Amino acid sequence: MGYRNLLLDNDGTLMDFKKSEARGIAETMRIHGLPFSEEILALYSRTNQKCWEEFERGLLDRDTLLVERFRRLFRQLGINNADADAVAVTYEKELAESAYLMDGALEVCRELRDHCRLYIVTNGVSSTQHKRYAISGLDQLVHGVFVSEDIGCPKPQKEYFAYVFQHIPDFRKEETLMVGDSLTADIRGGINAGIDTCWYNPAGAPKPADMDITYEIRDIRELKEIALSE
Repeated sequence: MGYRNLLLDNDGTLMDFKKSEARGIAETMRIHGLPFSEEILALYSRTNQKCWEEFERGLLDRDTLLVERFRRLFRQLGINNADADAVAVTYEKELAESAYLMDGALEVCRELRDHCRLYIVTNGVSSTQHKRYAISGLDQLVHGVFVSEDIGCPKPQKEYFAYVFQHIPDFRKEETLMVGDSLTADIRGGINAGIDTCWYNPAGAPKPADMDITYEIRDIRELKEIALSE
């Protein structure tokens, strides 16, 4: 079957967030005169991921998360003289300046936009995300953008998906596919919301036995066949 509505995750699916993150952290640490290395980047990435998982479960609110990840990082590094609030502000500014697309993402959106309605569904900071879409050109290709900050709750919460469904004209669940790389935010969220899911799994990670995933792809270009199939 084909799909009328494609709900597309952004970071890790359409955009190469790891590349943006690496640039953003490197510049932020440089601006604040703080140490930076590949090891520090890896530590930040793990800390950040943990904070976003807590956000998805409702354990951290967005404003707390943006600063708490740096507080935790500095504690682990033994840095006591850094202003986590100021660093957090700088990082968001630096992150907004980069929008590296995943291989094939722009091609897929260009080809599908005339056949499907494309909606970006993402957690994150609204101003940062929208600036990145404009830089990348995605804002000209999608039919709408739903950012958790604007909605007031994150993926994978049912309230997030309910809001999205209510704001898509003539919405029908059976015509909708959730596409993303996160098993917790995207796939679990889509399953709980009662729509088909497509797991973007370029690394070939093992498929969880307890999740009924509709499709699995390794290359985002594979989405074209799924979305347009009769």
